[in-house]
Amino acid sequence: MTPTDADFMARALFHAARGRGRTSPNPMVGAVVVSADGLVVGQGYHARAGDAHAEVHALDMAGDRARGGTLYCTLEPCCHTGRTGPCVPRILEAGIRRVVAAVEDPNPLVRGRGFAFLRSRSIDIRVGVGEDAARRLNQPFFTTMTAGRPFVTLKAAISADNCLAAAVGECTALTSGVANRHAHRVRAEVDALAVGVNTVLVDDPQLTPRGVYRERPLARVVFDRSLRTPPDARLLSTRNAGPVMILTTEQGAARADARASLEARGAEVVITDGSVRGGIAALGARGLTSVLIEGGAAIHRAAWDEQVVDFVRLYVTPHVLGPAGVPFIDGRRLSTAMLASTRVEPLGPDVLVEGYVHGPH
Repeated sequence: MTPTDADFMARALFHAARGRGRTSPNPMVGAVVVSADGLVVGQGYHARAGDAHAEVHALDMAGDRARGGTLYCTLEPCCHTGRTGPCVPRILEAGIRRVVAAVEDPNPLVRGRGFAFLRSRSIDIRVGVGEDAARRLNQPFFTTMTAGRPFVTLKAAISADNCLAAAVGECTALTSGVANRHAHRVRAEVDALAVGVNTVLVDDPQLTPRGVYRERPLARVVFDRSLRTPPDARLLSTRNAGPVMILTTEQGAARADARASLEARGAEVVITDGSVRGGIAALGARGLTSVLIEGGAAIHRAAWDEQVVDFVRLYVTPHVLGPAGVPFIDGRRLSTAMLASTRVEPLGPDVLVEGYVHGPH
């Protein structure tokens, strides 16, 4: 059977995903060059921000064989100069006669201009092949560009009776080793990992991805209105993994001794309005495009109530914690049936259930 546009785009999407966890704030992009006689002669992906774009890698590999061929790319080719030069002149110089792209780039510096440049030079353009997959792959990038804030995932490990812990103030391990490894792989892909101060006080977590490779620093964030984070918290001893930011209020920051102690340990104290939404905006202002909120109960409830959650990831375990257990999203309406593009995956004795709150952007 002759490969179709969808087949070649699937290949480009495969290559795009090879940049997972390394390209932020840029999107993951893959490209494939197919010669005039239907052979794959070049392929590539964007490996990290500041490096050459996927189209350039693919065209370099193809060389003269690109002439008269088709370029498949998972995002509209860029037409502006950032850390690297624009891709569209390079496509033109390579002699490509047709470009198949999954989706238009939402970046205001591009947003259709790349396609317009190529069309004006008589290059045939097809847009929309593999669009849903391309959008899902780059939800943080699309959310940042369209909503002006990071993409927010609410993550929780819950018991079969919908509880987070056996009792208030009690550290309760629920997930299996298989689920824990999955959770750490997810940590390795996001820009920032966030918890509420109660989680720091009860669990004293390191908030690092373990057992997986992460190329970029991971920002660790604590929502702490009253600046109660202890200066000897374990996350402050792991600053080689990435910066630690304590989001507090004017009142919290007024606790001069507490602030000085945290700053002496290398934490950045960031003053916000005390809301989760305000904290997320502050992280976006620092160039972060994805935030994983891991807990605990109070920050989960606040994030849900303030409607900042884009995606929900639940590790459902077989444990039953009983009536003393701390409920997940206590009294709020959140069921897996409400989520869009829901995915379910067994992880040892646990089950991963995840999906979009509003659908992919």
